[in-house]
Amino acid sequence: MSLNHSPETQTKLIARVPSITGRDLPEWFEAIDNGPSFLRCDERANWLADEHGLSHGYAAAIVLEHERRRRF
Repeated sequence: MSLNHSPETQTKLIARVPSITGRDLPEWFEAIDNGPSFLRCDERANWLADEHGLSHGYAAAIVLEHERRRRF
């Protein structure tokens, strides 16, 4: 699984997260923060997908957005 979406794809995925998953981004970010302490983004995305039944595309988009927002 690749965690490298184009910027356009990333934006579209993130915009659809609440309607597809039923949860807003802050809720997903909290789940990541309270979940296992994985070092790699792909491990976090796999856990998020497996634990919460997300597609890997949405899980990866959420993890990437979480990383981007943590940096600022």
